[in-house]
Amino acid sequence: MTITRDDAVRLDEAAGLAHTRQRFRLPDGVIYLDGNSLGALPSGVPARLADVVEREWGSGLIRSWNDAKWMELIGRIATRIAPLVGVRPADLHLGDSTSVSLFKTMVAAVRLRPGRRVIVVEPSTFPTDGYVAAGVADLLGLELRWCDPADPLASIDDDVALLSLTHVDFRTGSMYDMAGITAAAHGHGALVQWDLCHSVGAVPVDLTAADADFAVGCTYKYLNGGPGSPAFLWVAPQHQDAARQPITGWMGHAAPFAMSRDFARAPGIGGWASGTHPVLALSSLETALEAFDGVSIAEIRASSLSLTDLFIALIGERLGDLEVVTPIEHARRGSQVSLRHPDAYGIVQALISRGVIGDYRDDGTKPGIARFGFTPLYVGHTDVYDAVEHLVGVLAGGEHLAPQYAERNAVT
Repeated sequence: MTITRDDAVRLDEAAGLAHTRQRFRLPDGVIYLDGNSLGALPSGVPARLADVVEREWGSGLIRSWNDAKWMELIGRIATRIAPLVGVRPADLHLGDSTSVSLFKTMVAAVRLRPGRRVIVVEPSTFPTDGYVAAGVADLLGLELRWCDPADPLASIDDDVALLSLTHVDFRTGSMYDMAGITAAAHGHGALVQWDLCHSVGAVPVDLTAADADFAVGCTYKYLNGGPGSPAFLWVAPQHQDAARQPITGWMGHAAPFAMSRDFARAPGIGGWASGTHPVLALSSLETALEAFDGVSIAEIRASSLSLTDLFIALIGERLGDLEVVTPIEHARRGSQVSLRHPDAYGIVQALISRGVIGDYRDDGTKPGIARFGFTPLYVGHTDVYDAVEHLVGVLAGGEHLAPQYAERNAVT
């Protein structure tokens, strides 16, 4: 039976998240399917930033570290993120970039396994993860071992200190079995670190139940914190006393304003801080996370699967020649759908010209990938239907072959 736009309307009427779209500022005439790269602007952020800049910084000046409680920002934000990843707020640190957070946790992990000489990473991981792992291996004289993405456990032996995986693949949207892989790696004595950048805020994550060791996640994708908003890192409670992170800065000191010469680590996750935390970025993130108020991750996941199911079904019905590289199985799918095509870049650019925003990613020697992210807080089923309608028009009219798309932008 043919899927109609009325079917999409009925799905939106039955969905429980239609009201959350009003929590975002979305341009008229735009279907935004790139929240897996940069989340949309939450409505409250502009006023919050203006207040922080004009009142807290402008009038309060340095007094706002106390009066506006800037020192408490990390703890307040951790309280909001913790339920999304199944941990205690007291075990989350925020304020560094994703790359710095990966470096800190990787170094700490391999230090917990002295005598083991191998870090295992899968080659299709997000480039930063591989670059940082290579840097850590070089710094500490370790071996970097690339595993088969389809079977990372095949590369685990008794010489592996750390297995570092991205929970949801940034190109394909394929999702690993976190609990199963973690348990199997632990069986060999290896520690496991998870990159949650393409998971947090879109799919259920329970680091505690999975018995994971370390995790890192960004906040500018599904958490909508803004471009370059700070990452978070998590260290399992059982490792916090023994784990030693490599960037011991003054904010990680037990008494930073004692200004002592020698470093004395703050207890618990506080010792993972390094420099002064970015107040403007954290303030934006704190307000952005209000978009999740009253919404459970189970509701978000149900809506995500419904949206991606519809997109995949419409592609199959109307554009059957397109290769969907995202898994059909719910248990293996994140919150995006990726399509492989020799002219994927041109397809994405032609869609952007029509007001449908996705993005493009290279895939090594294979044809590239057009990615479409589905953020249930502001994407509806009618958006999905209309996006596919535009995609049909682009391909039918050959719009993706226009000469202006032969040269790629700096950011794809």
